[in-house]
Amino acid sequence: MELTYTPSGDYLLPDLTLSEPTSIGKYGMLRKTFLKEQRRGTYAHLMLSETLNRHLTDIDRTAREQIDQTMQKLIRQHPAPDKGSDPMGWTGHMNSLKQQAEELILTELIYH
Repeated sequence: MELTYTPSGDYLLPDLTLSEPTSIGKYGMLRKTFLKEQRRGTYAHLMLSETLNRHLTDIDRTAREQIDQTMQKLIRQHPAPDKGSDPMGWTGHMNSLKQQAEELILTELIYH
């Protein structure tokens, strides 16, 4: 990998560009923030090796898949009330299950 530099005052700044622009979802952005604030070395390594976006995209996809799988398990273990007769109860129940699933994934995948 060969880097080029641009002079900026007394400093030479590396010319860094993202090779493949991609959209990163909620969980990818959470991971990026975590790496930037808590794992600066890993963040810098991923950024300089141009693998940060791929890493964040993979984390986002994996998190979404795991949340879907966890939600299915939780729904089987704790069935929701009838949506037709109790829409607010159903919504509250589903939101609670989603928060449980997200908490597990955030702990295991994003903030690890």
